[in-house]
Amino acid sequence: MPDSDDLITGLIHHPYQPPEGWAAVPPGVFKASTVIFPSVAALRGRSYTAKTGYTYGLRGTPTTYQLEERLATLEGGRHCILSPSGLAAITHVNLALLGQGDELLLPANVYGPSADLAASVLARWGITHQLYDPMNPADLAARITERTKLVWLEAAGSVTMEFPDLTALVAAARARGVLTALDNTWGAGLAFRAFDLGVDVVMHALTKYPSGGADVLMGAVLTRDDRLHQRLLRVHGQLGLGVAANDAELVLRGLPTLALRYHAHDAAARQLAAWLASQPGVTRVLHPALPGAPGHAHWAAHCTAAAGLFSVLLDPGLRREQVDAFVDALRLFKIGFSWGGPVSLVVPYELDGMRADRSALPGHLVRLSIGLEAVADLQADLAQALALLARP
Repeated sequence: MPDSDDLITGLIHHPYQPPEGWAAVPPGVFKASTVIFPSVAALRGRSYTAKTGYTYGLRGTPTTYQLEERLATLEGGRHCILSPSGLAAITHVNLALLGQGDELLLPANVYGPSADLAASVLARWGITHQLYDPMNPADLAARITERTKLVWLEAAGSVTMEFPDLTALVAAARARGVLTALDNTWGAGLAFRAFDLGVDVVMHALTKYPSGGADVLMGAVLTRDDRLHQRLLRVHGQLGLGVAANDAELVLRGLPTLALRYHAHDAAARQLAAWLASQPGVTRVLHPALPGAPGHAHWAAHCTAAAGLFSVLLDPGLRREQVDAFVDALRLFKIGFSWGGPVSLVVPYELDGMRADRSALPGHLVRLSIGLEAVADLQADLAQALALLARP
């Protein structure tokens, strides 16, 4: 401590250090921008690229390192990089792996903001994109050219919940030497093992199931390949992406109960989806685990579980205001985006403009995210709202 009689200087440079040996169930939460080095040699010798030391808060702390390592274990990867949201993680992958003149292939049922990013920001930077039919690997193979550098995969597809043949899609890309990136937010590292299918990059929106509290925005990018990880890590640092320590703490707190919550969401969703399939006014239920749903055979081949998310198609003869009244009548289901939290959610979607081919999706689509409420209560809530549709 500097020799000073000033109280504030003494508080800033106080000599007390807590004793070693602290151990507790939750990991420590470390907040810092500046990291202190014991010497100039240490400053010059430290590197964050292999997690062997700390250089600056943006490059990682003990808290974020622990979260990254645990997520890598969950997904069966070797490396993990955190971003401030799922969309930020998607953007990170695109900017790290694509350049001017390259082409990106997206599934036709891709997450909407991802498609918008490709059509706006990436297009302005000279990166083109095409949409492929995720249920037809031959269509993907036919669209790959010498300019194609990245193929995004989704399982299940956004909103309409088709489950693709991931093995065939990955094989089509790999045959042409094209990298694949999978949005595995739905699977959460539990429904299937993405890297075992040959995927190069896995992305998670930790906002959903890993957090579980509907109170965190965060994303993650995972890889098994060391060189690919370093390529991603370099651009991540250049973009200045980082996450707050308290947000990392909340995701770390959610991970021990992830499997319990995921399987509870899954069981409740399957029960409600099967019940809804027999209800008047419901023309179809889009849930990959239900026989007859788009891609059910692929789900059965790849997966051991399913998320608590599915969509229903309501009678196409209904007016939009009737569908809106059904949604408004729900009491336990709250109207809101996202999913994976304790509260059940509902959102009506306008498929016109979202899907090029509506022929296989007749009716009004409403997406349901099943929370952790009692299934009987959720079923009763849906039943009273559906009763409104039967009224003239």
